[in-house]
Amino acid sequence: MNTRAARGASAGAYSSPMSAPPPLRSTASTLRRSTLALLAFWLALAGLLYAGFSWWEARQRAALSPYTQAGGELVIPRAPDGHFYVAGEVNHVPVHFLVDTGASSVAISESIARVARLPEGTPVTLSTANGSREGRRIHGVPVKAGPLVHNDATVIAGLRMNAPEQALLGQSFLRHFDVRIDADRLVLRER
Repeated sequence: MNTRAARGASAGAYSSPMSAPPPLRSTASTLRRSTLALLAFWLALAGLLYAGFSWWEARQRAALSPYTQAGGELVIPRAPDGHFYVAGEVNHVPVHFLVDTGASSVAISESIARVARLPEGTPVTLSTANGSREGRRIHGVPVKAGPLVHNDATVIAGLRMNAPEQALLGQSFLRHFDVRIDADRLVLRER
């Protein structure tokens, strides 16, 4: 008996690594780690999507930017809304032109006319798609669209557009250039 007791005592003193169970994690700890891992995954995915769409949008915007060809032609791509837009100036004041081949003159808002310090001009009644309105015709105004300049354009002040810097680029400017529409681009070339 003493031998058996000694064996049992020595067996109890020795413990194998398999016999002791690993410490258990609490449910709260496991839930917290899982939640953080899911949050990190979705934040990384959102970041990648944001970067991808930003790159794609920049490429789309660059494709819509007017550019000048080697021969000096101004090429204006058609915007998604079907119109042609180009940055320009009226008496050295920056504007964003909507090219309107059916408009007889360059048309701007009264606020642009004030900032550009244009003279009073001649009172006129404007006939627009939204009805008649009062405005004024001003002769001899420098107008620039992209790199193209005409220093003696007729400008109508009194236009109301969605944004204060918007203006119409009409025939008082366009008739001094060759205008060609090829599919989804409008090309202006000096005569």
